[in-house]
Amino acid sequence: MSIKNSKIHKSVKIVKPNLVNIYGCKIDRNTKIGPFVEIQKDVSIGKNCKISSHTFICSGVIIKNNVFVGHNVVFINDKDPKAVNKDGKLKTEKDWKLEKTFIEDGASIGSGSVIMCGVKIEKNSIVGAGSLVLTNVPKNSIYINKRNIIKIKK
Repeated sequence: MSIKNSKIHKSVKIVKPNLVNIYGCKIDRNTKIGPFVEIQKDVSIGKNCKISSHTFICSGVIIKNNVFVGHNVVFINDKDPKAVNKDGKLKTEKDWKLEKTFIEDGASIGSGSVIMCGVKIEKNSIVGAGSLVLTNVPKNSIYINKRNIIKIKK
């Protein structure tokens, strides 16, 4: 595992640098990264975030400031994953469309959640642990599993 070609602020705390795979991304100040985390190229993580262990953040994910990501959260960036292209050859980056995902300021994503690509988790929202997020999550709301949104805050 390694850290390569990334812009990481000097105040970022990576708990076990030898137990992460981080490449081609940007991580802003005062953020904490747990062990067994993978952060792929073209990911941006803002200030004062906490990324817990065993989390996978794929290309195309934009995480703003003050965001909590629980343990074992998985982000997805391809709505139509296939192993091979029309010619029967293993797919490459040219064979699929990356779909961005946006996590806004102050959001919190519970452990074990899966975040489908193309969604926005808006400001100060909470995603309950173990949720499968298939739709946008409105600001100041709580998302519980598939499409159950409770508007409670502010």
